[in-house]
Amino acid sequence: MPVDAIGLDFVEGKKTLELVKGGFPADKTLYAGIVNGKNIWRNNYEKSLAVLEQIPAENIVLTSSCSLLHVPFTTANEEFEPAILNHFAFAVEKLEELRDLDAIRNGQGAEALAANKELFATERVGENAELRARIAGLTDADYTRLPAFAEREAIQEEAFKLPALPTTTIGSFPQTKEVRAKRLAYRKGELSQEEYDAFLAETIDEWIKWQEEVGFDVLVHGEFERNDMVEYFGQNLSGYLFSKNGWVQSYGMRGVKPPIIWGDVTRLNPITVKWSSYAQSRTDKPVKGMLTGPVTILNWSFPREDISIKDSTLQIALAIKDEVLDLEAAGVKIIQIDEAALREKLPLRRSDWYEDYLDWAIPAFRLVHSTVAPDTQIHTHMCYSELQISSQLSTTWMQTLSHLKLAVQTLKSWTNSKRKTSKQKLDLGFTISTHLVCLTKAKSTTQSKQSLRKYQAEKFGSTLTVV
Repeated sequence: MPVDAIGLDFVEGKKTLELVKGGFPADKTLYAGIVNGKNIWRNNYEKSLAVLEQIPAENIVLTSSCSLLHVPFTTANEEFEPAILNHFAFAVEKLEELRDLDAIRNGQGAEALAANKELFATERVGENAELRARIAGLTDADYTRLPAFAEREAIQEEAFKLPALPTTTIGSFPQTKEVRAKRLAYRKGELSQEEYDAFLAETIDEWIKWQEEVGFDVLVHGEFERNDMVEYFGQNLSGYLFSKNGWVQSYGMRGVKPPIIWGDVTRLNPITVKWSSYAQSRTDKPVKGMLTGPVTILNWSFPREDISIKDSTLQIALAIKDEVLDLEAAGVKIIQIDEAALREKLPLRRSDWYEDYLDWAIPAFRLVHSTVAPDTQIHTHMCYSELQISSQLSTTWMQTLSHLKLAVQTLKSWTNSKRKTSKQKLDLGFTISTHLVCLTKAKSTTQSKQSLRKYQAEKFGSTLTVV
């Protein structure tokens, strides 16, 4: 190849070391991605040096495994206790780690290596024995939804008595300036709990009334109490930490501040039951409970590196499972578990999709909902699931989703080259629904179900959500 250097990822590239062990071109420089550019944990120098010793290249430049765009700028902007902060390396600190590793390889940096060894020799966090026992006690029954879909479908049709083409929304309504201002005032102590609750109740009442006037069949409470679909749940789970200034780019100009999974994850208390059950009490129509799924919570957090992401996801799944069962007990019989980021950690090689990811990610989702009653309907929504790809790959992915054991699967702009989107053509065993119009415009421009449908069809194409 007419290039001077080749960059390889030695962090996530599980076959990279094997690739170069047979030799590396003497006239090329190897840029060895040895420091994780996607996560915020300190590099274990001994492990990295052991990898570097096995690389036969003569000219090696140490670098991060990918762009440092994926991590915050510096830990200097954080307020964690030193015992916590010492375990984190943001972008600036990762550059310092590369400098340390280079110095150690060149016979210097003894002090840095000693400090790093001491850091990793100390137990960072203890194990939750009760949680470990709960995971060890899981059986196939915990992942199996019964009865079969066709029987559940008949039971749910009788229970909900919805029309042939029911309508609903994805779940979250506009986070207006007023909503954000009230939340900030509450966090600053300028609003009491009673005052903030009264505002949320009034806002929910307003939007429940609007949904009834429009004519939706399955309503939502709007999620006005939530700041983010992952951070909100993390704030109610043990094992999570939150940075003060750990912003990263999500896409375009949108920034996010991913929470950090520090230790074992358990649910501290009911998270969504209060406002979902309140909304249900304000209408005779069914109200969907709205949850974020365990895979998305994991994928949109900075995960632990001392245990596998599979183990972390199972912990989160059990926490969300507890929430699902509490919602059901509170009378919320339609529950949407969003997995917006399910595709995000799919390996690049399709041959690795199942063994490395889907074989545990799909069961983790099923663990969340499989023990609910037959008349409880489970939905999911995947807003990052646009598949402008081949018919074969789209069909393969949709058939994979059938293993989620859902009643309703909502996708945003799911398409393929042959437009095969019907349940009958793919034999999926669940209903595919389409993405509803953004309600920032809908409320001010629609007054009835008929006009809303017309507005959606004109502006957004097929948009009715089928439940």
